[in-house]
Amino acid sequence: MSQPTRATNSIGLIEAVRTTAHSLNGQPRDYDPLIDLIGDARIVLLGAASHGTHEFYRERAEITKRLIQEKSFTAVAVEADWPDAYRVNSYVRGMSDDPDAVKALDGFKRFPAWMWRNTDVVEFVRWLRAYNDGLPVSIPKIRFYGLDLYSLQSSREAVLRYLEKIDPKAAYRTRAHYACLDDLVDHSRGYGVLASLARPCKDDAVSGLVELQESHVVKEARRAGSMGEEEFFNALQNARVVKNAEAYYRLMYRAEVSTWNLRDSHMTETLEDLLVLLNRQSGRAKVVVWAHNSHLGDLRATEKGQDRELNVGQLVRQRHGDDAVLVGFTMNSGTITTASDWDRPAELKEIRPAFPDSYEALFHDTQRARFLLIFRERDNVQEVLRQPKLERSIGVIYHSETPELERTSHYFTGRLAKQFDAVLYFDETRAVEPLERNVSKTGEVPATYPFEV
Repeated sequence: MSQPTRATNSIGLIEAVRTTAHSLNGQPRDYDPLIDLIGDARIVLLGAASHGTHEFYRERAEITKRLIQEKSFTAVAVEADWPDAYRVNSYVRGMSDDPDAVKALDGFKRFPAWMWRNTDVVEFVRWLRAYNDGLPVSIPKIRFYGLDLYSLQSSREAVLRYLEKIDPKAAYRTRAHYACLDDLVDHSRGYGVLASLARPCKDDAVSGLVELQESHVVKEARRAGSMGEEEFFNALQNARVVKNAEAYYRLMYRAEVSTWNLRDSHMTETLEDLLVLLNRQSGRAKVVVWAHNSHLGDLRATEKGQDRELNVGQLVRQRHGDDAVLVGFTMNSGTITTASDWDRPAELKEIRPAFPDSYEALFHDTQRARFLLIFRERDNVQEVLRQPKLERSIGVIYHSETPELERTSHYFTGRLAKQFDAVLYFDETRAVEPLERNVSKTGEVPATYPFEV
């Protein structure tokens, strides 16, 4: 079936966007207006309308570099699992045996591996390592952390390794409790069904968290110095992943809103924990977050927000107000790295031109290749972009067989200028380049499952 005829946007509407937009020409000062908007904010959320677009990764990296160099940002937190990202964190801080950035990303083996194992991320991780290596000894190094909760198996093992080293008796008790999770590790997608037929492992999943917080031996280790505190924090986050992942899988087939809310609440809580840790270690912490638009745009300004869903952007805005800046990224057409279904190999696909009556179609009609929009009070474009329109949202799977399927799968209605403080638009994009296209099978569910973002 052919693409539906594009709706015609009014000349006034197009001109309002065109005259307000800041062109992106590949110049060093392209992002000056965005840096000025950010000012002294502590949290900058950098989104993406897909998990497979080169421009989104590249430009997030360029913005993040400026925030680190010019605004003293201290950490990058991404939509990724804690253990896999912590391995990268150790590498960029010169604390691991990994010989290079590619090897440091080796933990990202689960579908969709290309989301973090791609050439753009490799380049950014290399930059972080080089930047940290050039810092004086007295300056804290830039960190790299994961916010997501899919790593139940590897997080469980990380908790046990820590306890075995610090408090073997606590490790023995926790291992006995964690044995209840064996079925979850082996049958993650069906755990909700298993839990309805037998005793769920809710209390057992909490055990590692309790042992870490109550162990006198662990408390003594924490007093040993900064590395003792760092190791404890790593173990504690892994224990929280185990607790929240068990709840996530238990609810997966019962109420999708509950699992979405649990996941985004977990990511927000992890971000808050990072701010507390970094404040304690290095003063006023500032963190850049990379994740999909669906997580970082204020969900209250979308149709999904009317269904009792919440997300990171909404929660961060509610807690931090002007101390947080939300930035969306979107595109019209081009290519994308994606898959046709869960656990399938990465593919290079063509993206259909934006659907009629969408924000992306409006931006395409401006005939500007790439630009930045900043939503300030009393700007004419702000009122224009507060009106509900379709927005594009592509996750790890792209359904483009028919316009109808694409509309159902990859568009929702939102008010862009209420979701974000700024938006970057790219008229034509190209796919990220994966480090490999085959997907390794692991004992854990695909990242983002059952959601595609």
